[in-house]
Amino acid sequence: MVPESEPGRTLAVVGGGWAGIAAAVRAVEQGWRTTLFETAAQLGGRARRVEVDGLALDNGQHILIGAYARTLDLMRTVGSEVDTVLARLPFVLRYPDGRGLTLPSGPPALAFVRAMLAARGWSAHDRLRLAAQALRWALAGFRCDPQLSAAQLSTRLPAAVREDLIEPLCVAALNTPAAQASAAVLLRVLHDALFGAAGASDLLLPRRTLSELLPEPAARWLTAHGAALHLGTRVRALERDGARWRVDGRPFDAVVLACTPPEAARLAGPSAPTWAAAAADFDYEPIVTVYLRCAGARLAEPMMALRTGAEAPAQFAFDHGAIGATPGVFAFVVSGARSWVERGLAATAAAVTAQARQAFGAAAWPGGLTLVRVLAEKRATFRCTPGLVRPRCEIAPGLSAAGDYVEGPYPATLEGAVRCGEEALRHLAR
Repeated sequence: MVPESEPGRTLAVVGGGWAGIAAAVRAVEQGWRTTLFETAAQLGGRARRVEVDGLALDNGQHILIGAYARTLDLMRTVGSEVDTVLARLPFVLRYPDGRGLTLPSGPPALAFVRAMLAARGWSAHDRLRLAAQALRWALAGFRCDPQLSAAQLSTRLPAAVREDLIEPLCVAALNTPAAQASAAVLLRVLHDALFGAAGASDLLLPRRTLSELLPEPAARWLTAHGAALHLGTRVRALERDGARWRVDGRPFDAVVLACTPPEAARLAGPSAPTWAAAAADFDYEPIVTVYLRCAGARLAEPMMALRTGAEAPAQFAFDHGAIGATPGVFAFVVSGARSWVERGLAATAAAVTAQARQAFGAAAWPGGLTLVRVLAEKRATFRCTPGLVRPRCEIAPGLSAAGDYVEGPYPATLEGAVRCGEEALRHLAR
């Protein structure tokens, strides 16, 4: 639990993404008089709803997993019906050709062994090598040299295992290709997701838009509990005022910067130039989501992995109808999409549409595929590279940072954002 604030202390949270929401909700719980500033007209940041010709979509396809304990707890706190808005499914990583694996329920280690033994497309030698490597990771406490890449970490694994398991997990969790991705962060994800508590690996796929999962219930909860929300308000200046801070001239006892790294660097720069320089020094990786429609079509699984290539950009396909969302709508996700953003969104959409037809076959799409929308988050996540130095949560007395980019064990995920939001408040309460 976060220590309680002194009665009447005031807190400004700058930024209303999932990190800012977490900081604001926990602050209200602990007695802070909380004011939240958000530049956009709605909360949610990079995980929010967009409207396309009357169809409610997300600005990018997100998933949660059972290991996202802090995110799920936060959703329950603000009244989100977790079992209604999320479809809980066993972890399935299956390709259109039938290859892949499924983690059954039960103790994680046993479930992983059973999944490995039942995986389609792997030889006995492949399974044995994976088992031996997993044992080595476990004996090392799922830690490694921080300078290692994910590709270097998995060099002992057979090509089939790297292609079917490690590389898709790496790009899904870190949004960074295995050759450039941090092995240390990937191991933490593997430990918590595949070898954590029972149910940690379960897929939690949104049945509703991302705004309905957390941002909208959080806005109602915060308002009902006395917090002030200033939407459509960009903070212009942050100034130290003795032991306090001024946000656009308004005095606060403490401030949490839960905005984007460039915005946080701009606001913190005058008071903490070294921290600001670290926050401004990120390289980013985009994500493109291509929404396609085909009435009456269904995929074999709600989420399916795809083979990528020079003209096949998407790594995953999601069937919205299979999880109780909009039937006939499919989201194709292109992670690590820098080269495709450079080629243009129209070219990306055309390539994904052709990839969908080839991967699943023309018969899978009765009546053909129609493009609904292409959405690109050009700064979706920081590039999670080996040895990356991320800025600390603590900026200055009474000033903390919250965001999935802040120093921590997780990559840029919803869980990473929520944990950083809660951690920022802990620093202030101390």
